[in-house]
Amino acid sequence: MAVKELTSSPSLGSLYPKALLGGLGGGGKPVGTPLPDTEYVRHGVVVDPKELAAYNHVCGFGLTDALPATYPHILAFPLQMALMTEKGFPFPLLGMVHVANRITQRRPVTLDEPFTLRVRAENLRPHEKGTQFDVISELVPDRASAADEGPVWTDVSTYLRRGAGASGGEGGKKEQLAPPSPNAVWHVPGDIGRRYAEVSGDRNPIHLHPLTAKAFGFPAAIAHGMWTKAHSLASFEGRLPEAFTVEVRFKQPVLLPARAAFTSWRTDGGWTFELWNARKPKPHLEGAITPA
Repeated sequence: MAVKELTSSPSLGSLYPKALLGGLGGGGKPVGTPLPDTEYVRHGVVVDPKELAAYNHVCGFGLTDALPATYPHILAFPLQMALMTEKGFPFPLLGMVHVANRITQRRPVTLDEPFTLRVRAENLRPHEKGTQFDVISELVPDRASAADEGPVWTDVSTYLRRGAGASGGEGGKKEQLAPPSPNAVWHVPGDIGRRYAEVSGDRNPIHLHPLTAKAFGFPAAIAHGMWTKAHSLASFEGRLPEAFTVEVRFKQPVLLPARAAFTSWRTDGGWTFELWNARKPKPHLEGAITPA
């Protein structure tokens, strides 16, 4: 695997135009083009306390020295963008759908720890609606005392490129389920997309304004999937083990502004949770937290 070592975070300001031009250029590489055998690596990453505090405020976390398990995702996001806008990447970034995310925290990561981020793509495979693949991000401590510790945090983001899919999918009309009784109802403001974009760097136009969202086929701006995951995780603060995995599948988007019904229940050793449209029986997200 080729390794590209970075001395600073890639500029999202230059990557977004590149992603847009790549999307306008067509449907990507010929069918069968493999994922790039490349890993982006950035050493000496440190967390800015003010940026962490702003993220915690937007997502609903308290202020502590430990990073929320979802926070390193936004540090890895520029490397993910750089990887997926490479000339050899088989799909244009524009139009890809983030369908699932799994984060494993093997121990708490503290604010004062320097670390290395590693990002790569793998596991290209068919999906009933097209093709999907995983972007793997890992956080490895830079401290000499932790040299053999390995990744303390791993993020697996699954993306779907819609198109001709594999046969044998679920198909047919799915049963319409009634949402469970909520533990809480979220009043999601219309500007949450812009607020999360400010703290995460994810300025995809579908999240920022109704007009830019409509240009991409949405009736309104939609909340970031990773904001819904982070806000869900924040509701479990004080009840989580030091090592755990939190995984979600993103369902229908949260159209802004919104009222969303959140519910959770205990399972063997962990939690299951869901987020629904509070006005209609439509699921936004389903997830689970299990000890790692």
